[in-house]
Amino acid sequence: MRNIISFMHISLDGFVAGPNGEMDWIKANEEIFDHVGKRISKGDTALYGRVTYQMMENYWPAAGNKPNATRHEVEHSKWYNKIQKLVLSKTMNEEGLTNTKIISDNLSENINEIKKSSAPHSADNGGSSDILLFGSPGATHSLMQLNLIDGYWLFVNPIILGSGIPLFTNISNKIKLQLLTNRSFACGVTELNYIVDR
Repeated sequence: MRNIISFMHISLDGFVAGPNGEMDWIKANEEIFDHVGKRISKGDTALYGRVTYQMMENYWPAAGNKPNATRHEVEHSKWYNKIQKLVLSKTMNEEGLTNTKIISDNLSENINEIKKSSAPHSADNGGSSDILLFGSPGATHSLMQLNLIDGYWLFVNPIILGSGIPLFTNISNKIKLQLLTNRSFACGVTELNYIVDR
């Protein structure tokens, strides 16, 4: 069974974006990029909500080809172009999309089927079978309410926003977590890596 891990930057008071979706408060430097890159490079499946996917699709496919591309942009662009992408959307279709599957209905059934499937390339590259859910607060909330998220990979930023889009909302039952790892970065961000304790 594959795990869905929610990867998210979060403020100290629990918001993943400002009231209008602002993310300019997120701290991300080379130390964090290198750390995150090591983990995601082992995976081959990413999950997005429609808005986050369209943001990614507008930037990452060609980001590594820019004359002034950073090492991080080159590496992440290569990874993004080869992975299987799953997108939760009721309005998109798969026509013309590369390595992309749209999930538009029967969310619980479709996600559980994907979780039970084997990872496309993990066996031959020593990779991880985890499915990383990048950002996408709306998709995260939908999956959380269906108890489909298996872990939270959080990067707590040293800021209190006061208002915005919360990570945890409309939770009807307690979610017990087990802390697997934690790490502090020089920029003040703290990584908390949890698995859901079922």
